[in-house]
Amino acid sequence: MLKIGVLGAGHIGKFHLNNWKEIENVEIVGFFEPSDEIAAEVGKTYQIKRYLSAEDLLDRVDAADIDAPTNHHFALCEMAVRKGKHVFVEKPIVKTLEEGRKLINMVREANVKVQVGHVERFNPAFLSSKKYINQPLFIEVHRLAQFNPRGTEVSVILDLMIHDIDIILSIVKSDVKNIYASGVGVITETPDIANVRIEFHNGCVANLTSSRISMKKMRKLRIFQKDAYIGIDFLEKKTEVIKLKHPSDSDVFSFDIDTPDGSKKTIAISNPKIQDSNAMKAELESFVDAVVNNKPTAVNEIDGYLALEVAHKILEKTHHNKVLAAN
Repeated sequence: MLKIGVLGAGHIGKFHLNNWKEIENVEIVGFFEPSDEIAAEVGKTYQIKRYLSAEDLLDRVDAADIDAPTNHHFALCEMAVRKGKHVFVEKPIVKTLEEGRKLINMVREANVKVQVGHVERFNPAFLSSKKYINQPLFIEVHRLAQFNPRGTEVSVILDLMIHDIDIILSIVKSDVKNIYASGVGVITETPDIANVRIEFHNGCVANLTSSRISMKKMRKLRIFQKDAYIGIDFLEKKTEVIKLKHPSDSDVFSFDIDTPDGSKKTIAISNPKIQDSNAMKAELESFVDAVVNNKPTAVNEIDGYLALEVAHKILEKTHHNKVLAAN
């Protein structure tokens, strides 16, 4: 039985508690939450013990689930790792690159498991598309959300766009060459909307737009590669694949087209079957499996750091452009 302690029982923490209760071979030892109001609600709803000290809770568990605001990630991760505890930490892994580098070194020395909560890796629409993705050449992403004060302690880049940065880094097997970015702080002091172009050394280009001041929600990623287009709707959990038909393709809608060289090609359109699943529960189950069976975590501390590194390069570009505009 893996003993879990939840550190931070706010919005995400409550979702995690709901899912932890459904996962086998897990015991929720208790939670740490500084807010008396939130703690009273959580204690009543979930009937689990509140610990007034994060350190006290960590002494009684095998693994920590850190769902506190980003500003507190490093301190809590450091405390857990130094006590030899495995860590699941919500994205972004920490706030600064220096914190990230320190944490990576501590994790290596402590030989513990760390998984970062990039939940879109477990989105069933993304999972259904992975077998079709092969050397993307162009990627376009839109992640739009209505304004919510929660999460505004960081920019939209660290709050929303980092999901897509992680996904892109996981499918584009190349280092970043150039980044161009612009961002505007409309309601907060940090960018609330940002547009980014990332160029990779292998020639792939990704355009990302993220906003937390939109009228409607959208979470779509489109991939263009040789002979194929793949559209992924993370919100509606749908995938569309348009590609040149292969003899092994079945149960697809297809039609012939004339090409400029006078030949005919057959286009196949399909909507891969989506396995209905709970992405958040799946990522927590994956973490448990990694700890119990001594496997690598699905999104480790290096993955979390690389996404954070790109996000900070984007932030630097938006700040630079803001200074130029001011002058």
